[in-house]
Amino acid sequence: MAQALRPNTVGSLLATDHKPHPLQDTLLAVTLVLGAVSFTTAMFHHLHLLSSWTGLVGILTGAAGQFVSVTTRERFGLILGLGAAGVGFLLGMAHGGLFGGVIG
Repeated sequence: MAQALRPNTVGSLLATDHKPHPLQDTLLAVTLVLGAVSFTTAMFHHLHLLSSWTGLVGILTGAAGQFVSVTTRERFGLILGLGAAGVGFLLGMAHGGLFGGVIG
């Protein structure tokens, strides 16, 4: 009797097709780091420049990563990074914005 074969996706963390994806993995790592920095620094009013700029760059790198992503695991990590970067960006904008206190 034939048995159903299931693919082994446990071996790799990011590339479930067992091929290297250096660009996608780099964009994923950058988006996650920028999202974490933006989200963390958004909790402090005086760090609004850092949180808004890292959030903006994190959103842009996350969008580029979504555009070229290949596997579901990459997309999942990018969505986490994009969400954190988006929250950090919006809170940074609410606390003073991209140029708050520097220009003017």
